[in-house]
Amino acid sequence: MELSRFRRRPSCEVRIGRMKIGGGHPVAVQSMTNSDTNDTEASVAQIGRIAAAGGHIVRLTAQGQREARNLQNIARRIREEGIDAALVADIHFLPEAAAVAAQYVDKVRINPGNYRLDRGDLEALIAQCRERGVALRIGVNHGSLAKRIFDQWGDTPQGMVASAMEFLRICQQHDFDQVVVSMKSSNTRVMVAAYRLLIGAMEAEGMRYPLHLGVTEAGNGIEGRVKSAVGIGALLADGIGDTIRVSLTEAPENEIPVAQLLADHFVTRPGEFEVLHPERYSPTEFRRRSKVAVPIVHDEPSEGFRILEARSDNPTAELRAAILNLEQPDEPVMVKRRYNDSSLEHVAVKAAADLGPLLLDGLADGIWIDAPHLPAEAIRNVELMILQAARVRFSHTEYIACPSCGRTLYDIEGTLATIKARTSHLKNLKIGVMGCIVNGPGEMADADYGYVGAGPGRITLYRGHEIVARNIPQEEALDRLVDLIRADGKWL
Repeated sequence: MELSRFRRRPSCEVRIGRMKIGGGHPVAVQSMTNSDTNDTEASVAQIGRIAAAGGHIVRLTAQGQREARNLQNIARRIREEGIDAALVADIHFLPEAAAVAAQYVDKVRINPGNYRLDRGDLEALIAQCRERGVALRIGVNHGSLAKRIFDQWGDTPQGMVASAMEFLRICQQHDFDQVVVSMKSSNTRVMVAAYRLLIGAMEAEGMRYPLHLGVTEAGNGIEGRVKSAVGIGALLADGIGDTIRVSLTEAPENEIPVAQLLADHFVTRPGEFEVLHPERYSPTEFRRRSKVAVPIVHDEPSEGFRILEARSDNPTAELRAAILNLEQPDEPVMVKRRYNDSSLEHVAVKAAADLGPLLLDGLADGIWIDAPHLPAEAIRNVELMILQAARVRFSHTEYIACPSCGRTLYDIEGTLATIKARTSHLKNLKIGVMGCIVNGPGEMADADYGYVGAGPGRITLYRGHEIVARNIPQEEALDRLVDLIRADGKWL
């Protein structure tokens, strides 16, 4: 990392259909369908909406060979419709599905946690991808590490890196460089640390693979946008990332404007800011710099705080340098920046991306968003959301909600809205709302409660890691969840 100035991390070029990422190309934005991959027309219509919004890389789940085979029909139909989008197949459990999908798509994403190396499946897939010019994504998920990785490393960023590097070494041994890597988590601190650690591990072995950035299960509305912007912004601010997806529990096309706003926000970051004490900064290990127990928002008592306001077009680097250069290294600091936008969404995303990383890294102790064209109470709420997304202060219920895909077995967007309406008044709780069991139980591992699709019209409820009600009718599930929270004395 270059603390004093912005520079894009160099990476090799990867072709995904007609799109190119890495190699100095602009950061590309993408999304994923949530239609049934067996429903050709619904999938094509959704791909068209994503492409029309500006997303020219679209991923579809292929959980089985039937879905993988239907990608041929989807690929043909989008060309007939004149939709110029690169198609990506999302594979989890079945290498056989990857082999089928690779015949029809532009990129195949595999999850190392659900893929075996001892059968030669990866080598066979690499050979197939090379023959057709298909790219490969090694997509590590925090919640689905292989058991042998988990047993050695635990549920950690280091374990995620170990999982990715096993697969990347095989790609490198076979001289296959059309590879993209992702290290996703719903916990922004874990996600950012995993990417930073991965970069160090890859550089040590001469690897320059492009990176796909994303925060999983970010939720919806302003909160989902803020959570994504804190995690993704922390990396983009340091020139890390070649393509991004903002995972929202909304219509997939809604993700594209948010992702593009982030990409545009980091096109250039001018200026150079001398850092006198780089040893005070630990980018891959969270350390609170000061003794402030609870970071604050701008209208709370701030006696003893120094207020640092960013004036440049590179606020993250400017403020980070100012904090690291303080004469008293543990002096409490509030970071401030002015935003003249009249859109609450734009201010929330930009401020989360600019100021959130300073809180995420333990450098700042307070946040002040100066937005003269927006209501003070709305800005205060955004400040609290940024503190929560940075994992330094929890002030409201957090929803770890997946964006859904073709595996989702119920209306997750409507269900999330209903669950929020019943539970959003609760304090300091984390509730997972997940479409299926593929990544659900793992990605919501730090949630207090979980609501997970188990089959058509059926839900499994969790308390932490423990299943407390399995395969119950969905019409009963929310009441049962509320009863569970009440019984635990947490309906506060």
